[in-house]
Amino acid sequence: MSDPNKVFDAGLAIRREMFGAAGADEQLRNATDFDRPLQELVTAYCFGETWTRPQIDRKTRSMLTLAVLTALGRQNQVRVHVRGALANGVSRDEIREVLLHSMIYAGVPAGVDSFNTARDVFRELDKA
Repeated sequence: MSDPNKVFDAGLAIRREMFGAAGADEQLRNATDFDRPLQELVTAYCFGETWTRPQIDRKTRSMLTLAVLTALGRQNQVRVHVRGALANGVSRDEIREVLLHSMIYAGVPAGVDSFNTARDVFRELDKA
């Protein structure tokens, strides 16, 4: 994609599909002068340029994202991307397997943290 407006719009569409329109729009609506450039960059570059690439489907991208976030110990982002993974067709069983596999290579503490985070998300979703 080369048109910046199309890239941003494509990224926003993916964010809405993965995290719900309310969640995606809230990130942009609540942006301040300080962090608006961050939100715009994440929307355009991360989602508009990267998640739209056809070589890897969104389900696979979600599983890769969970593995990397587990390895990095980024639990807040694991929480967000567990929801996104479910929206992209990743089952709870597949999420479990991604986290188990990641734990072997990233370390047991990282895996335990991600399991706990995913479990909490599942509990929240089951209550809704």
